[in-house]
Amino acid sequence: MLALAILVYNIPFVHDRLAWRLNDLRNSVVHFFNPPQEALFAPSGVVGPTLEPTLRPTRTATPAGAIATPTPTFEPLPASAQLENVNFVTQQGRWNYCGPSTLAMALNYWGWNGDRDDIGEVIKPGENNPGMDFVQRGEKDKNVMPYEMEYFVDDYTELRALTRVGGDVELVKRMVANGFPVVIEKGYYEADYRGIVDWLGHYLFVTGYDDARQAFVVQDTWDKNHPGENVDSPYAEFIEGWRSFNFLFIVVYPAEREVEVLNLLGPWADDEWANRRALEIAEGERASLTGLDQYYAWFNTGSSHVALFDYVDAANAYDYAFQLYNALDDETYNRPYRMMWYQTGPYWAYYYSFRYQAVIDVANTTLSTWPDSEESLYWRGLARAGLGETDNAIADFQRSVYLNPNFGPGLAMLQQLGATP
Repeated sequence: MLALAILVYNIPFVHDRLAWRLNDLRNSVVHFFNPPQEALFAPSGVVGPTLEPTLRPTRTATPAGAIATPTPTFEPLPASAQLENVNFVTQQGRWNYCGPSTLAMALNYWGWNGDRDDIGEVIKPGENNPGMDFVQRGEKDKNVMPYEMEYFVDDYTELRALTRVGGDVELVKRMVANGFPVVIEKGYYEADYRGIVDWLGHYLFVTGYDDARQAFVVQDTWDKNHPGENVDSPYAEFIEGWRSFNFLFIVVYPAEREVEVLNLLGPWADDEWANRRALEIAEGERASLTGLDQYYAWFNTGSSHVALFDYVDAANAYDYAFQLYNALDDETYNRPYRMMWYQTGPYWAYYYSFRYQAVIDVANTTLSTWPDSEESLYWRGLARAGLGETDNAIADFQRSVYLNPNFGPGLAMLQQLGATP
């Protein structure tokens, strides 16, 4: 009977329908005995628990409060817009596949003939285990970074991709109204096995908007419980989810239309301006918001400082963000313990502030909730190397490239240390 059950389970259409349910059940059992939301971040050398860090001015001749440079004059936008020839791609049947599936839609819109697995084999190849099929190998890789998606577009297609932070509703509407759909990364909320709202990261593909309904029209690859094609995402809800990723967006476009894209972006065409814009937003929101949203605002402050190479200021902001995180009441909302699965800004800040133990502390907490994060293993390896723990560093780098054989940073460090993958 057991052998028959295993055979039936491995029939592709049965496996596709049951695998995620069994994974949810397994996670529920593990989380019951070891709740990940109870894992706290305590990077060494943080400021006092009741003190708010005083951030030094950034290294610029332009004050942060006066970054609004003259912008182009744009034609008034129509009250609604909906792009045609959008082929919906689901992430179902694959593990944590919103990145490849969303990017496939963005590329297909411009005539690219590949599919989500062509993308996944490059940026989400899964474990280096030839004995597993492609779907099984990808289970442990829970995230694709925006830079990986941009890398795929620029290196594996004839199209181009541009990533910026600090976006807003009007900018996304302007891009869509002029024929350029937009990928955004946002927080996604769902009830866990206890009925408590839980947080995870997600990509959406924005292909329309309607001011009368006060909503964007999006393609949502996560359609387990609802149809994901042409879903309304109300502006207010869109902004709330977008905040946890510093209002990041990606535009995919034909190379010959780059000037048009840059003109439509206006000041966002300048990466530094966009980073300062994101910092300005975060500084305003951290003073006006409370609870989870205030935590996101302080985290975004750190991320924007990292993008501007102000690593000490970034580390101070992350110190305070983690203090806010640890103080969150998790009886109503789980702490967003997956935050470091998707964003690595604190590692940059602490490492380049020479706070190697802080890198290790944050990595250890992250790995306690997800032991297979190649990015966290990589940064812990860097910090260990900085502390002279070469053997431990090599072990972390080796594990990172086992989990993702295409993970260039880990491969480069192993080569630098004279070690094999």
